[in-house]
Amino acid sequence: MPLMGVVSAVFWGVVVLSLLVFLHEGGHFLAARACGMRVTEFYLGMPCRHHIARKSRTYGTEFGVTPILLGGYTRICGMEGTHDDLLPACFGIVQREGRVLAADVAAELGVDADRAYDMLATLADWAAIRPHYDAEKGEVPSQGTLPEAFETLRRDPNMLTEYDAGHDFSLSGTTEAGEPRPLEDPNKALASEKSRTYLGKGFLKRTFTLVAGPLVNIALAFLIVTASLSIAGVEVAVNSNRLGAVTADSAAQAAGLRAGDIVTSIGGRPCEDWNSLASAIDAALETGEDFNVTYTRGGSTHEAVVKTGGKRLSALGVEALTRRMRLSLPDAAYSAVRYGQEVAGFAARLIMPQHTMETLGSASSVVGISAAASQAASSGMNDLLLFIAMVSMSLGFMNLLPIPPLDGGKVLIEIVQLVIRRQLSVRVQAYISYAGLAFFLFIFVFALKNDVVRLVIG
Repeated sequence: MPLMGVVSAVFWGVVVLSLLVFLHEGGHFLAARACGMRVTEFYLGMPCRHHIARKSRTYGTEFGVTPILLGGYTRICGMEGTHDDLLPACFGIVQREGRVLAADVAAELGVDADRAYDMLATLADWAAIRPHYDAEKGEVPSQGTLPEAFETLRRDPNMLTEYDAGHDFSLSGTTEAGEPRPLEDPNKALASEKSRTYLGKGFLKRTFTLVAGPLVNIALAFLIVTASLSIAGVEVAVNSNRLGAVTADSAAQAAGLRAGDIVTSIGGRPCEDWNSLASAIDAALETGEDFNVTYTRGGSTHEAVVKTGGKRLSALGVEALTRRMRLSLPDAAYSAVRYGQEVAGFAARLIMPQHTMETLGSASSVVGISAAASQAASSGMNDLLLFIAMVSMSLGFMNLLPIPPLDGGKVLIEIVQLVIRRQLSVRVQAYISYAGLAFFLFIFVFALKNDVVRLVIG
């Protein structure tokens, strides 16, 4: 592939995938906020210490961009952390002191430092407290480890933080970050904090938040396909014996046939329309022998001989005449739904053992998607939009597969927890996620091999 082709593929691959992942994460963000969950970060790009960000005064969420544009993420409070019976007491200590060292928390609770840090990290994940980075000690937010101290958040008189809807810091009784705010009942206060996180919501709200991302991708694809088919239209074959195109370096081109020729017979079989023409081609190619093609060009009748070289050709190299047809809105929407059903079927076959390898044969990795995005962009806006719809639909349904750590896998875990009426341990969830990651690593390697074969070998 030429250098400019590589640059174009990289550019359009990043644009398409970043856009779709950004919208996917946007679905999670909007659903989480609608369900009353705290969301601390929403980024275009993968996590990176170098980034540009701005904090929303309304939501408290930090919106930003990182240099690693291939992706995005949303940090919803309560999706990580561990349960500990001493969490209320730990929260009470931080609120009482305003700012406290993890070592002091461990000493007061009579636990080791690791357990204290786990509890403080859980409270920080809930946005109930926050880490305090001491510049004099060389601590910075971008460091890979937690700092020595944690502190309270800014809260209004109703204990609402900047991440909570309805907070009002202009009211009397507001306390600033790092100020003491003792709790009358740490257990009740912690329950209130938990209720504003993913963990503190019911099954339906958690599930809605998980599926919102894939649903945004599927909805976007549906809208694009429907709009394209009803506004730009679609090329449909005309049942005519006039040739629409002749493939380069084909047997038809070698015989002298051109686009616009009216074929009247092939191998002695009359051709009145495209259906009869296609049947005549199949019959002639089946013999593996040379055959005659009679056609009209410019009002004159001509005859050409198609040379097969004694071989059974797979195709003659001609295409039907086409015309652009705009579908009605209901028909366009129906076609979009049918396309969605095909993509969903493809995704489902991926996890059916008897169809997995067969399905993987047509899979593409990010390399193939980037190359195809570049080709679609060079073909025009409509083709690019339809390609975006194709990838978006695939991204949506793939994420609904019941394999952790995909959204569908997380929904499966939620269902299991609902049935057994208790939470799966962090360790069990981690093992399940590792198995899912191994499966998708296998898929990626297989899809990458497909792309190498298609793009390099041909």
